[in-house]
Amino acid sequence: MKQRRISLRRPSIINVIILFLLCGIILKVLYIGLSKKVDGIDIKKFADNRNTQEDVLYAKRGTIYDNNGEVLAQTVNSYTLIAYLSEKRSENEKTPQHVVDKEYTAQVLSEHLNADKESILKQLNKDKYQVEFGSAGRNLSELKKTEIENLELPGIDFIVSTKRYYKMGAFASYIIGYAKTDEKGNTKGEMGIEESYNNKLEGTNGKKIYQKDLYGYQIPNTPSITEEPVDGYNVYLTIDNNIQIIIEKAVKNLATSRQIDWMTFSVIDANTGAIVASASSPSFNPNELDTIKSYLNPLVAYQYEPGSTMKTFSFLAALEEGIYDGSKKFESGKIEVADATIRDFNNKGWGTIDYDTGFAYSSNVAATNLGLALGVSKLKTFYQKAGFGQKTGIELPGEQAGKLNFTYKSELANASFGQGITTTPIQTLQAMTILTNNGTMIKPYLIDHITDNDGNVVYKGKRTVVRDVASSKNVKYMNKLLHNVVYEGLSNYWQPNNVSLIGKTGTAQIASPKGGYLTGEYDYIKSFAGIFPEEEPKYILYVSVKQMVGTTKDLANTVTTAVEEIANYANINYKKDKETIESKIITLKNYISKSVDETKTNLENQGLKVIVIGSGDIVINQNPLKGMKVIKGQNIFLLTNKGPYIMPNTYNWSSSDIIAFCKLIKLDYETEGYGKVKTTSINTGDEIKPDSKLIINLSKD
Repeated sequence: MKQRRISLRRPSIINVIILFLLCGIILKVLYIGLSKKVDGIDIKKFADNRNTQEDVLYAKRGTIYDNNGEVLAQTVNSYTLIAYLSEKRSENEKTPQHVVDKEYTAQVLSEHLNADKESILKQLNKDKYQVEFGSAGRNLSELKKTEIENLELPGIDFIVSTKRYYKMGAFASYIIGYAKTDEKGNTKGEMGIEESYNNKLEGTNGKKIYQKDLYGYQIPNTPSITEEPVDGYNVYLTIDNNIQIIIEKAVKNLATSRQIDWMTFSVIDANTGAIVASASSPSFNPNELDTIKSYLNPLVAYQYEPGSTMKTFSFLAALEEGIYDGSKKFESGKIEVADATIRDFNNKGWGTIDYDTGFAYSSNVAATNLGLALGVSKLKTFYQKAGFGQKTGIELPGEQAGKLNFTYKSELANASFGQGITTTPIQTLQAMTILTNNGTMIKPYLIDHITDNDGNVVYKGKRTVVRDVASSKNVKYMNKLLHNVVYEGLSNYWQPNNVSLIGKTGTAQIASPKGGYLTGEYDYIKSFAGIFPEEEPKYILYVSVKQMVGTTKDLANTVTTAVEEIANYANINYKKDKETIESKIITLKNYISKSVDETKTNLENQGLKVIVIGSGDIVINQNPLKGMKVIKGQNIFLLTNKGPYIMPNTYNWSSSDIIAFCKLIKLDYETEGYGKVKTTSINTGDEIKPDSKLIINLSKD
């Protein structure tokens, strides 16, 4: 039998390589199993962090607008400055991705941040992957971000976030309020509309769920679940930007020219109750929360004794009860009530006068006589019917109800002229609507409408009737008495030059914390509640100021100047002759893209004063705009398609005209005083440079 030969061959090179790789893998597995770190990575930590991550996708907070669509509060991008310090970021990169020269970087950043070089360098010298720079490097604007990016510093980057931005600063700040973002990124309103409509503005956050690696990043090619955020609704207020500017300026002028404790000034639509403006001093800038001195909104939260503005409603109560006879005589000066002596403000009165005159002169004795005739129950019931002693329900947080606590005769007497009881400004404004709506009280409101993310209107504010309070006949009589205060009373301080104003003044003592009343020369709250125009009421105003070191005339000048400017802006600058005024009213057309020369001639032929801005031949903007009603003799501004802009002769222009001019050419401006233009920092005929600022001096003289 033939034996088979067995041949032994050498292993091929391929088999050797395969065997070597298998051994390497086995050794690597053993090494990983026995080692705590591999390639610098903590294996246990890596495993622990290889899990599900849920990130919040923040909804964009809704924007707050005025009634003309001007942005008042919005969410904008905000940036946090960071520096990467780890050299590993620059591995396999063509340019450095970390901070290389720390001294140089600290020096350059200190020139662009509110921080010194040493504090920045301290952060850069930390043994960390990346660092931030505290408050100096947070909440940076888009402009500041771009400014730092242009420095091209290696390793410097930004984390994008959002913040609430109030475009007009202290403008209507107690109405708008403010919103703060917490450490988790949630934004919440804490005052004003921001607070009361927080649930509408904030929207609904979304989320993203994914598998993360050691560094917190999503592991590539792994699934994720995303729920998109739903942005907040947009809120449009009834605030009129132009009227708000007028009364903000009025408040600022009085507060800076006269020492005061506080002041509040509000204007509402006389027919609908829409609040068109509300300003106060002190105020605050919601972009700088350290400027807040008080968290109480004066419009709704200040409760104080109203003084003689309350006579409007005690006299109206007497009219409603049928016990008022305006021609009946009484002895002014003083009257004894129980254990108290009630005196007129001048302590001596005006002798024997009738009740109509008593109202015009603001006689406390007249009001006391009527209050005693009415009795506690009837006067208190009427005050309550007029909305006092209860909240109006305005869309603002922190509203107070005031107090109507009077029982005894002396308390009744005081209540008849606004002492011993407390009210709020918003209550007085609401009560005054009785006199502009034929005896029906209208609820004040602040929200014009609300829209969703698609622009659909989800809520519309409207005129809301509270209740019928007085007869049309008695309202008409009461308005005649208010006319007499302004035009037949003891002074002519409250008479504007271009529109008829009626109303009632008030001077109330201030309760002392120790009991009784303060007795200093200026320890009073002066106020005025008014309606204009008298013939066809359009607006109701209420102003009050505490402890003003000044005279009633100072307050009157502030109010009448504001009324004149509002009348000019709203084209209600007329007094009695309705037929004559109607013949002077002109409704403007659209002149944009039209010939300058033809438009100028057309407008001048209609009796209007035309101010052409620039040297172009085409109109590119106009003020007032199409559809606005103007009066013959009024200034009309036409902006042309070519510069330069030359300063016109603005002497005796109204403040609303000079402000309209500045806004049209985007010229920064600042006003001083109140009244009409007397001088400006740019002379007539001079060219207006793009970066100029116009200082406007106003005076009533």
